[in-house]
Amino acid sequence: MNRILIAEDEPRIASFLEKGLRANGFTTSVATDGDQVIVMALDENVDLLLLDLGLPGKDGWTVLEELRGQGAMLPIIILTARDDINDKVAGLEGGADDYVTKPFRFEELLARIRLRLRNRQREPLPEELELRVNEIVLNLRTRRVVVQNKEVELSAREFTLLETLMRHRGQVMSREQLLDLVWGYDYDPGSNIVDVYVGYLRKKLDNNLIETVRGMGYRFRESLVKG
Repeated sequence: MNRILIAEDEPRIASFLEKGLRANGFTTSVATDGDQVIVMALDENVDLLLLDLGLPGKDGWTVLEELRGQGAMLPIIILTARDDINDKVAGLEGGADDYVTKPFRFEELLARIRLRLRNRQREPLPEELELRVNEIVLNLRTRRVVVQNKEVELSAREFTLLETLMRHRGQVMSREQLLDLVWGYDYDPGSNIVDVYVGYLRKKLDNNLIETVRGMGYRFRESLVKG
């Protein structure tokens, strides 16, 4: 049974979430301030974190930064009243897996939770801590990327995109597949966000391992192309 940690200092909202999640087969626990969230997320068997940004003590931004900085890999869904696009971008780039604004429909939140938990089941076993393809090494615990023995700094979304491409190396991945696996929720299918982030990766990796397959999508090469 999956356990969800609810980081919420408003009792009414926390109670609503607990009742709904328990009715759908989840085990829940509640943390009401940032320090408590960090302790519970790191020390207890938590499968997913619902994180409010306006927590007392350490706010949600600090909690997110510290958890990811300490290597916590559990899915984190920000659940907040802040609907500014800059906050959404900052949350996702800071390591959150999803961003849901209040007020929200519980059915939609439930679907996003289930999606994140399904994705987590495909994550590496404890002994699989690195992905290595050609000259690139991804450490899946520390989220560090090394290219030709030199560390490259990636945002959380860039890291996830690179990890996805490397896991499916040799396969052509459509833009729709990458939207689903990396962003995980409804982006406009006509959006060029995948192309933009592939461009970011190519620039930072400084190699030709990410190949454009015209009319189909992208493929991560097994080896560099010389020329």
